[in-house]
Amino acid sequence: MLEMTREEFEELVAEALDRIPPELTRLMDNVAVFVEDEPSPDDPELLGLYEGTPLTERGEWYAGVLPDRITIYRGPTLRMCESREDVVAETEITVVHEIAHHFGIDDERLHALGYG
Repeated sequence: MLEMTREEFEELVAEALDRIPPELTRLMDNVAVFVEDEPSPDDPELLGLYEGTPLTERGEWYAGVLPDRITIYRGPTLRMCESREDVVAETEITVVHEIAHHFGIDDERLHALGYG
């Protein structure tokens, strides 16, 4: 398995977020991004997870709720990558994938766009 400290991985996630066009980040609403070492044992190879209510499903009822949560998982990403460059690329893909869920884009469309 490729070695990378949690701090290094968090920096890669931050860099991936910085590469999201400002036009999109301005539209993101009530969402927080976290890095965790491992996902649930039910899905040990999960790279990222979006939990919340996509922007496309929010209505008048949407007020006073906790932020949506995007989690990027360090362990599975490092296990599947062979180099630091692979980790950079996979982290960016995963961040974009989970942000797309925040915008209401489903897995099928993401796979078609190459973010699967």
